[in-house]
Amino acid sequence: MNGSVDHRSGSNNIDSSPPSSKLSSGRSTGAAIPPETNISHTRSRSIHLHNKLAGNLTSESTDSLGNNIQMAISPRSSNYERLEGGMGPSRMNNKKRFSWKKIAIAAVVLVGLVWVFGPREPAKVLSWPSDDNMDEIYSTPHPNVDPEDPIVPPIPATDKPTSPPINSDTKEPSPSSGHPVSFEEDPDPTKTTHCTAPYAPHLPLVQYALMIDAGSTGSRIHVYKFNNCGSSPSYEYEVFKQRQPGLSKFAGQPSEAAESLDVLLDEAVRVVPSSLRACTPVAVKATAGLRLLPGSQSKDILDAVAHRIHEKYPFQLHEPEGVVIMDGKDEGVYAWITANYLLNTVRADTPVDTPTYAVLDLGGASTQIVFEPTFSQQSDALEEGEHKYELEFGGRTHVLYQHSYLGYGLMRARAHVHQLVEFMASIRNPGTGAVDTVPATIGNPCLARGTKRNVDIEDERTKTKKTVVMDGEQIGSFEACNRVIELVMAKDSICELKPCSFNGVYQPSLLDSFTSGKVLLLSYFFDRLDPLLSTPSGPVDKINVSEIASIAQDVCLGYDAWTARWGSNKEIMEELQDRPEWCLDLTFMHSLLRLGYEFGDEREVVIGKKLQDTELGWCLGATIAIVGGGNLKCRLIK
Repeated sequence: MNGSVDHRSGSNNIDSSPPSSKLSSGRSTGAAIPPETNISHTRSRSIHLHNKLAGNLTSESTDSLGNNIQMAISPRSSNYERLEGGMGPSRMNNKKRFSWKKIAIAAVVLVGLVWVFGPREPAKVLSWPSDDNMDEIYSTPHPNVDPEDPIVPPIPATDKPTSPPINSDTKEPSPSSGHPVSFEEDPDPTKTTHCTAPYAPHLPLVQYALMIDAGSTGSRIHVYKFNNCGSSPSYEYEVFKQRQPGLSKFAGQPSEAAESLDVLLDEAVRVVPSSLRACTPVAVKATAGLRLLPGSQSKDILDAVAHRIHEKYPFQLHEPEGVVIMDGKDEGVYAWITANYLLNTVRADTPVDTPTYAVLDLGGASTQIVFEPTFSQQSDALEEGEHKYELEFGGRTHVLYQHSYLGYGLMRARAHVHQLVEFMASIRNPGTGAVDTVPATIGNPCLARGTKRNVDIEDERTKTKKTVVMDGEQIGSFEACNRVIELVMAKDSICELKPCSFNGVYQPSLLDSFTSGKVLLLSYFFDRLDPLLSTPSGPVDKINVSEIASIAQDVCLGYDAWTARWGSNKEIMEELQDRPEWCLDLTFMHSLLRLGYEFGDEREVVIGKKLQDTELGWCLGATIAIVGGGNLKCRLIK
C-alpha cells in the first residue's frame, strides 16, 4: 500500500448525532433488513426499498404503510432513441397505397403493444418472502430447521426487539439492554438474545453472511450476524478482519491471489458456528483495483477465488454474482445506504424533513460522492443520466446524485502527481536522469520538506518503469503542491453537461443544491485526518474544510512545523517522519473538497470510520441486498 495506513483500519466510531453534536461510539442494536430486494444491473438504475425497513431497527410492529418491505434496484424510465423512416413517392395506385397505410398503422399499434406489455430485460429478483411464501426463503432445506416442526406462535410484543431509546438532546442511542454488540460478548453464537424462536418455522433463528471487500490496497472480510426474530432479519453485529496487499497486486498470479484470502475466510470459519456454515452466503466484491487490470487478468483472479472458496470452505457462494467486480455506482450508493441507515436519517420513523448525509468515500484507486440534492426551482431538477439514482425508502422518495471517479483514489492520485512532477523535471532539464544504477533525484513540492522517497514511475507509452528519488528538499509546500494537483484534477476539462465538478463530470452545484447538508468523509479521509486531529481531550470528529488546508500546510513544511504543532505527541511525530507523502495526501484531499466539489472554506465536514461498532462503507448495504433479498441457498456438503 506504498506505506499508507489502510483505509478500513482503525476503531473510531461515530454515532447518529447531527453535526452539531459530538460523534462517538454507539452500541449495536438489531437492525431490520428489507424483506424484498430486486436488483438489476442495467445502464440506468434505481433503488426501491418499500414500506417498512426504514422503521425500527428491531421493532416488528406494522407501520402505517403495511407489513411488506421491499428493496429493489431496477431500471429507471429513460428516453429512448426513436428510429423513424419514410418512403419516397409511391408508384402504386391509391388502393394499394391505402393498404400500405393500414399495414403501417397496424404495425405501429403492434409494436406499441409489444413495447408496453412485452418482456423487459429480466431483473435479478431476490425477493424476501412474505408471510404467505415464507417457506421459499431457502431453495434447499436448512439443516437446523425441521420442515415438520409445528408452527411457532407469534412472539409476544414484550419479547420483540425494539429500537434503542434515543436521548432527545444528543440523539445518541441509550445503552443496550444486555444484548451482545460483538462476537466476544456473544454467549452463544448459534442463538440470539432477542428471542427464543424464529418468526416463522421455516427460518433459522440466526443467519450469518460474509462479505469480502477486495479493494485496491487490501482485502477485508465482514462477518455479519442477523436474527430472524421478526418478519425481516435484524442486524446484530459484525466481525472484521483485513489483510494486505489487494488482489490486484497478484496480476498474472490467480492462484496466489485466491490463496491470499485464506486468512480472511479462516476467520469466518472461527466465527460462524459449524452448524450454520452451509447456509451462510459469501460474496466477494472487487473494486477499482481489479477494474484497472488489462485483458483477462481480473477474470482469471475472480475465477480462481470462486474455485478456491468452493473447494476449500463450507460456505455457500452467493448466486448469481458471488465473485464479481462491483460497479463503482453501486459502491457509492451502498455506502450512502449504510451510513444513512445507521445514522437514522432514512427510516420510516425519521421526521420527514430530516436531512440526509452526503457520503464521500476515498479509496485507493477511486473516490465516490453520493448526496441528495434539493432544488428551489423545478427547472433546476437533477439531469437525467447514469448519475441519477431514485430511492424509495419507507414510503419516501430520495433522488440521489452519485458518481465514482476511477483513477482519483488516493494511491492513484499519488501516482499521477509523481508522474507529472517527473515529466515537468524532464522538460526543464532534459539531460538529467539516472547514472548507471543510481536513481535520479527530483525535487517534489508534494513531499514534506527534508524528506525523501523512492518512487517507481511508469511510462504510459512504453509501460516500462524506472525508480527516481522524490525529494521534498526545501521546496515542499501546500501552495506549490496544490498547483500540481490542480493540473491532475483537470478542472478545466470540457464540460458537456453543465455544471461540472472536475474532469468534465456533471454534478449539480453543492453550493446551490446541498447548501447546509451534513457531509460524511470515509476511508482514507478518516485515516489521514483522524491521527492529526487528536487533542488532549480526545479525538475531533468535525472540522471545517479550511482546517484541512491548515493541517496540510504544517505537514508540508517539515520537522520544525511538526514539532511546533504535534511535538508532544510521539506517535504522530513518528508517523509523519515515516510518511513523507502525507503532504501530498492532505493537499489532494483539500483540493478534492475545495476545488473539485467546490465546498466553501467554512463548510463543516464529519469524518467517520465506525458506527455502532460497524464499519461504515458499502459492505453492509450490499449485504442487506443479499440477506434481505431472500432466495438463500444452503450448500449440500457430501
